Amino acid sequence: MKRTLYVSGWMVLGLFALTLAPAFAEERSTLERATLEIAGETLSVEVARQAEERAQGLMDRDTLAPDAGMLFVYEAQQSAETAFWMYRTRIPLDIAFLGANGEVRAIRRMLPCQVASSAECPRYAAEVPFRAALEVNAGYFRRHGIEVGDRLPVVPLLSPH
Repeated sequence: MKRTLYVSGWMVLGLFALTLAPAFAEERSTLERATLEIAGETLSVEVARQAEERAQGLMDRDTLAPDAGMLFVYEAQQSAETAFWMYRTRIPLDIAFLGANGEVRAIRRMLPCQVASSAECPRYAAEVPFRAALEVNAGYFRRHGIEVGDRLPVVPLLSPH
């Protein structure tokens, strides 16, 4: 009986920890947060402005809420050769490369890459100059009818904070 209570106690504690894990993961993020109105819906984004924030991106996360994303902001326009990768990223993502006016210049689908060496992960080049990049769950842009040439309301977020 004592052993059963002990195991049950650990099971309850484990379930409690699993229930709180997503909340703690969100709390650990110290990134700026913003909301964007896109296609009549609200998208909650974390804004990565610093090089180390952009390098971390959405690595090591198991989920991304359907109405969430990450906006990568650069101080200057990035070249078309600039690429993103999915090393230690567990979520299939779409990325939109955006001009300084919020225009969608390119959209790419990126697949998770769980390998031992980052060198084994494919790189997803923008193939267009860009000032910001928006990562969302795979299929988000298609579901919301967002295409190259559309404008997303990111301009206020592109100024330095």
